Amino acid sequence: MKTIGLLGGMSWESTAIYYRELNKQVQARLGGLHSAKIILHSVDFHEIELMMRSGDWAGIGDYLASAAQGLEKAGAELLLLCTNTIHKVAHQIEAAISIPFLHIADATAHEIKRNGLDTIGLLGTSFTMEESFLIDRFQSQGLSVLLPGPEQREIVHRVIFEELCLGKINPDSRQAYKSIVASMAAEGAQGVILGCTEIGNLITQEDSPVPLFDTTTIHVHMAINIALGD
Repeated sequence: MKTIGLLGGMSWESTAIYYRELNKQVQARLGGLHSAKIILHSVDFHEIELMMRSGDWAGIGDYLASAAQGLEKAGAELLLLCTNTIHKVAHQIEAAISIPFLHIADATAHEIKRNGLDTIGLLGTSFTMEESFLIDRFQSQGLSVLLPGPEQREIVHRVIFEELCLGKINPDSRQAYKSIVASMAAEGAQGVILGCTEIGNLITQEDSPVPLFDTTTIHVHMAINIALGD
C-alpha cells in the first residue's frame, strides 16, 4: 500500500471526508483492521482565504508547494490537494515535487466519460465557475461545461463560504441548490459536477434529476486505486 499525502484544511470540513473515506475504502477492500497510510498537512484556511481575496495566488502556490515538499520528505508517495478552487495553483505544487500529483479534474473527467456523458454542469466557488483553470481541463478532455447564471453562481459561492466551510447545513440552501441543478439539467446538462469538496455535505443524488459527480468521492476513489495498485 502506498502512502497518500493530503494537502488539506481548505476547508477542514471536506478534508475530514477525505480522511474518513480513504480509510473506509481501504478497510472495505482489504478487510480486518486495515486502514489507509496517510500523511496530512492541514493549513489554516483563514490565511489562504486572505490571499485569495487579495489575489495573491502565486503566494498560495508557493505556500502549498513548500507544504507538498514536506509531505514528500515525510514519506508520501502520491499527493492529493483536498480542494477544487486551490487547483488554480496545481501547476506550482506539481512542479515542486517528484511524486505523482492526482489532479481532481482529471479524476472527475475520467468518471464522467466512463459514464458516457459529454455535457456537464459545474457548481463550485466563483473562482472555479468563472475562471478557466478547471473548465479548460475538462474541455481538453472532450467535455462541454455548462454554468449556472450569474445570480445562481452568487448563491452557490455564498453558501460554500458562509455555510458549508463552517459546517452549517441550511435546508433553504439545499432547496436553492436543488433548483439550480434542475435548471442546469433543463438547459441540457447530462450531469452536474459538485466542484467544491464541501457540496456533497449539502446535496446528494436523490436531490438531482441527473447524475451528480462528487469530486471528493471521485478523487478518493482514484487515490485508493493507485495506492493499492489496482
